[in-house]
Amino acid sequence: MTPAFPDTTATLCGPLRKPRQMLAEQTYDGHLSIHDDKTAEDLGLRAGPIEGPTHFSQFDPLLFQVFGQAWFETGCISSHYQNMVVEGEEVRAFVQPPAAGERLARIWAEKRDGTPVLTGTASIGDVPDSAHEIPQRIAKLRPATSLVINRDLKVGQRGAAKESIAMDFDQHMGGHYPFTLAAKLKVITEPSPWYTPEGGAASPWGRPIIPFEMISVLLGSTIDQARLSGRKPAVGLFAGQQIRLVKGPLFVGQPYELEREIVALSESARTESVWVRTQVFEAGTRTLAAEMILNAATLKASYANYDAEARELGYTR
Repeated sequence: MTPAFPDTTATLCGPLRKPRQMLAEQTYDGHLSIHDDKTAEDLGLRAGPIEGPTHFSQFDPLLFQVFGQAWFETGCISSHYQNMVVEGEEVRAFVQPPAAGERLARIWAEKRDGTPVLTGTASIGDVPDSAHEIPQRIAKLRPATSLVINRDLKVGQRGAAKESIAMDFDQHMGGHYPFTLAAKLKVITEPSPWYTPEGGAASPWGRPIIPFEMISVLLGSTIDQARLSGRKPAVGLFAGQQIRLVKGPLFVGQPYELEREIVALSESARTESVWVRTQVFEAGTRTLAAEMILNAATLKASYANYDAEARELGYTR
């Protein structure tokens, strides 16, 4: 199945890749996450899925071809995740370049058999946020009227504390991300010398840069400090994500400070979602380096008291 984007003759297509699963030992709130095979199977999935932003690496060579060095300085990738991928499956990335003089591209990814993996947009520079996939989806959300897991959360609620972060090559990124950047670079689908200690010095910025997919890891490693999650224990997954570089790239070993805010709450038949904007500042300054919007969806079936609490609140399923 090929997405119905116009002018597919101009589409750029990457090679089939087999992204690696690195989150089998991921823990949230003392329990294994959906990326653990047994946890996933207990929730009706065939295996632990690969985390969505892992696929962002497959777009980097294509978007560098379209936008050049600016992709790593002011690039924005905005993606709605459609179907899960498990280790061993092959995925291909597609980019429909913008028309001459424009800076917004359509992107999508598929499995070998055409099953859609994600759909979205990518751009450089000051393209309005409203032109991108995730803000467009937020704008179309209906008010959430029967939240159970996320009923204590509010739109506009800010993180409990400023978070200080950095990512070095051999730094273990904690329970949410039980691996290092060095380990990721050994299996990343699209390696680049700009990501490495040796090649980073020869990059346009004279330092090694953090790959787009690992920006998600960097920003997710301290998320618990923000206290912007719902009732627990429950199991969640990424349903959509936007990463925008404002003054990029982000650099290996560079300290940053994070501020978070809930920008939307939503619900579906199977999930409750909290949409959080994370702003990334250069440490000690108010210089905005990057932003992320994440749709963190929690599976209703994973919250043991969901039905009972829903009844108590007067909701019906």
